[in-house]
Amino acid sequence: MAVIRRKVRCPIAATLDLVGDPWTLLIIRDLLRGKRRFSELRRSVEGISTSILSARLKALEEAGVVTRRFYCEHPPRAEYLLTPKGHALGVVVGAMASWGERYAEHDLVLVDRDCGHGLDVIYHCPTCARPAPRSRARFVPVRDGAARSG
Repeated sequence: MAVIRRKVRCPIAATLDLVGDPWTLLIIRDLLRGKRRFSELRRSVEGISTSILSARLKALEEAGVVTRRFYCEHPPRAEYLLTPKGHALGVVVGAMASWGERYAEHDLVLVDRDCGHGLDVIYHCPTCARPAPRSRARFVPVRDGAARSG
């Protein structure tokens, strides 16, 4: 994917440059759900064409979000695994799922695997080790010496 030069390097815009098309987060969703093979992803991401899936997987691999591993040499067959960078997109998918559960018609819910209860995505300050209500979350310019995540 082409890098877009912006006056302000907004983290939301940068994330959307990678995952903001109609398909990429659905691919991430299904990789998080344990789908690995191209054929599995093709069946589970409803409506995606083979060429779009191939292009998105290639872009995600180039961005370090997924890694491709061959499980068969003849014919060549690959599976796709999320990297730590890719797993970190789980909170994006979770936040979207939470919003969709509240405001859109849906057939799936996001739950804790062990207890089965629904989940909320929350802000958390890793320095202070406490939750931060949405009302306290702010976007501010990065300053020299300011803490940056990532």
